Amino acid sequence: MNKSPSGKPGAVQIAIEEIDRVIASGARFGCVLADSGYGSSGPFRQALSERGLLWAVGLSRRQNVYPADVALIFPVAKAGKPRKYHVPDQPPVSAEALLAGGKWQKVSWRRGTKGRLTCLFAARRVRVADGHKHRMLDNRMQCMLGGEVWLVGERRSTGEQKYYVSNLPADTSLKMLAAAIKARWICEQAHQQLKEELGLDHFEGRSWTGLHRHALMTMIAYAFLQSRRLKAVGRKKKSRRTAATTEHASHQASNPRSLCAAPAQAMPSL
Repeated sequence: MNKSPSGKPGAVQIAIEEIDRVIASGARFGCVLADSGYGSSGPFRQALSERGLLWAVGLSRRQNVYPADVALIFPVAKAGKPRKYHVPDQPPVSAEALLAGGKWQKVSWRRGTKGRLTCLFAARRVRVADGHKHRMLDNRMQCMLGGEVWLVGERRSTGEQKYYVSNLPADTSLKMLAAAIKARWICEQAHQQLKEELGLDHFEGRSWTGLHRHALMTMIAYAFLQSRRLKAVGRKKKSRRTAATTEHASHQASNPRSLCAAPAQAMPSL
């Protein structure tokens, strides 16, 4: 499931309500995906976790995070009342700074129309600094740490860098993290095709009923076209396999040596 921000107040609450409706309908999905407009919201990520959902969302490069091994200590007050709350034993740093010196690896997550899709990725277990604010000894306000999650960085060939955070299990491989994050591209492509080719954004009415019907008809048209496309791809693959089998059989028939050699090659060595 993919979400993208609307930029309006209450967008996070609306998104959560939509997700609740999806859950209530009995639909199943593996991972909630969102860009940094939603992913940078601590309440949004917390709401997903409270519902037992896995998520992989975008994150601002400026978002402060703590290393996973950060410890909580009681600060020693030089004067006044003793401190009542634990504080981290080290200050947070931005997501960009934490991964800057990390180990970046070339990862391929799937095959596209032009070959394998690859990019440089780095990942590290962190705790996002989006908890309640606490005043430190130097009067500086510092956000406390949340639960342990994955921080993932992506370096594209264009020089652009993106950052993500995910609650996928701690033993998840870098390739699996990349594949989960990049799965949002399919949703983005669907939205783009719905708007550009089927007119999802061409509605000019004023009623909710009219908008609902327009969106529904657009979705039905998209589903029909996708089914036709998948059938065409299946026929193409089947014809390729048939052609390859026919070519192999004709080659063997025209070359007696290959017919004699085939059984010998199949025999196990002693």
